Amino acid sequence: MDLHALVYCLFVVHFLAMALMGLYGLYRLRQILLWLRMRQGLSPPSLPFTTDCPHVLVQVPLYNERFVAARIIEAVSRLDWSQERLEIQVLDDSSDETKAIVDRGVQRLQQMGVHIYTLRRGHREGFKAGALAHGMTHSSAPFIAIFDADFIPRPNFLRQVMPFFQNAEVGFVQARWDFLNEKDSWLTRIQAILLSAHFGVEQFLRYHRGLFMNFNGTAGVWRRSAIESAGGWSSDTVTEDLELSFRAYLKGWKAVYLNDLLVPSELPVTVQALKHQQKRWAKGSIQTARKLLPSIWRSSSNFEQKLDATMHLLGNCGWILGTIMFLTLYPALLMRSEIGPYQMLQMEIPLFLCATLFLLLYFYIHESVGRNKSSFSILCSLFLLPAFGIGIAPSVTVGILEGLRGFGGIFVRTPKIGNAFTKNIYIYSKMKINSLLVNFIFFAYSLLPVHFAIEHHTLIAIPLLFIFPLGFFLMFISEIKLLWHSIFCASRTSSD
Repeated sequence: MDLHALVYCLFVVHFLAMALMGLYGLYRLRQILLWLRMRQGLSPPSLPFTTDCPHVLVQVPLYNERFVAARIIEAVSRLDWSQERLEIQVLDDSSDETKAIVDRGVQRLQQMGVHIYTLRRGHREGFKAGALAHGMTHSSAPFIAIFDADFIPRPNFLRQVMPFFQNAEVGFVQARWDFLNEKDSWLTRIQAILLSAHFGVEQFLRYHRGLFMNFNGTAGVWRRSAIESAGGWSSDTVTEDLELSFRAYLKGWKAVYLNDLLVPSELPVTVQALKHQQKRWAKGSIQTARKLLPSIWRSSSNFEQKLDATMHLLGNCGWILGTIMFLTLYPALLMRSEIGPYQMLQMEIPLFLCATLFLLLYFYIHESVGRNKSSFSILCSLFLLPAFGIGIAPSVTVGILEGLRGFGGIFVRTPKIGNAFTKNIYIYSKMKINSLLVNFIFFAYSLLPVHFAIEHHTLIAIPLLFIFPLGFFLMFISEIKLLWHSIFCASRTSSD
């Protein structure tokens, strides 16, 4: 294949990726319009208070969570439930000082009469799924509440959730995540926008339209028989919560989503931590798609359920499309260098509107209507959202490719800092020079389309093209900061 043919192929791939992203933008636009229509007149699900207190097991999986371990243990001990019917397991796979913190907290609560104990396996086989499954073998409780280390359930959580299990078809109940550190930085504000829309729009629609709704891994309660009938916790994907949810649906179980029950949580505070999290979620969703989509399409579920489940599991492929758009943008411009500068935009602008502006509109409407945010605060955050998406897309794409290649994998946890000093987050961070170099190379490459537009006097295209270098500049600067603090922490530790 000669150079001209290669550039032509990249040109075709570029516009195919943009077209697919445009279709995804239309899908999101349809979702937000459905949400606007359905939320009118819909009252939140509620059931009358019941004095019945079935036996509930609370599981708290931990791995090296020194900054938040004491906080979550204290929070679950305050749950308003009959002491005789509440059992708390701290599933501690830690290998650092978290173990001593857990022991102190558990021992103090035991002396106060709380039914709490620690389970340690001495290994991380199966990671979180393995820990949860191991904990179930030590209890016969018919209901199991799960809280990750960075969550703080309020005392009335079980009182709000458990009445819904009066319906024998309900396999799990999921609460909505709230965010303790949303206002800390541009990074946490963007994450809050993304996750709030996931809960407020996606989970809301899936629940009220009877679609496949996923358990989000924490801040929810499972019926034990639903877990067991679906085959139990499995570690052959790195999103064990998503995969078990879909298996439960295939077994006929239903779920309840409580949009108005907020459970405070902590967002990742470094780009590195966020990349690991997003990469794991993307990898796990693709693994779940490979494993379960054939069964979903063979099931008796209706067409809308099957289609939405497919979009749900394959939605992360949008990160691949973003990466392809970036990598093929410059060849696509070179292919049409003889065309007039403004004619070049006749295809890009409509596709860009569908691919980007519809997504931004989706988030803007939810933030404005669903979270009552001011237009100014929304626009300040949404300004960086496209650049942020471009910046992390290559890393998430690697996760998707790993998910296509095989099942299982290492569960890379997301570090939490609780109320610790911000500098302590770098104790968990190990900056790799390779990542820094890759981001610098991407940044340099992303400047080529901008230079092309300047040379061809296509000034109207520069703001659009500048999104790409801005995204990688954000990643590069964040990782420079991480590298600096990592070196500082290492030198401080050695001097101590």
